[in-house]
Amino acid sequence: MILQVGVKIFLQNEEGKYLIVHRSAAKYPEVKDPWDIVGGRMNPGLPLFENLKREVREETQLEIISAPRLIAAQDILRGAEKHVVRLSYIGETRGEPKLDTEENDAYKWVSINEMRSQPDLDRYVKEIIASRTDFL
Repeated sequence: MILQVGVKIFLQNEEGKYLIVHRSAAKYPEVKDPWDIVGGRMNPGLPLFENLKREVREETQLEIISAPRLIAAQDILRGAEKHVVRLSYIGETRGEPKLDTEENDAYKWVSINEMRSQPDLDRYVKEIIASRTDFL
């Protein structure tokens, strides 16, 4: 069995809005709900926060400027061949993203209420914002 860990982050800007990105259909044709928070799979051997910073930098060219806080751990894929666990954080950033358009083809800053009503939002993000209101 293959075990993988993904790291994601609710990146909050100075206005208190959160970054969501639209996954590229060319790279992720199987993704049903393409709006998601920034992140990806960990590179083995790199520390957890280094992986999180790397993903943010690769996808958006932004930096995390506060200590990220873990807010959720989820089983996102679980089968006989592969098990993927997703760790989601909240942290702060400044500036506007410069997207790696191979990964994501659009972005927007939204309030949590706007995120809740966002069509095609990743189901695991929906799960977090439905179950936790204390961190937002």
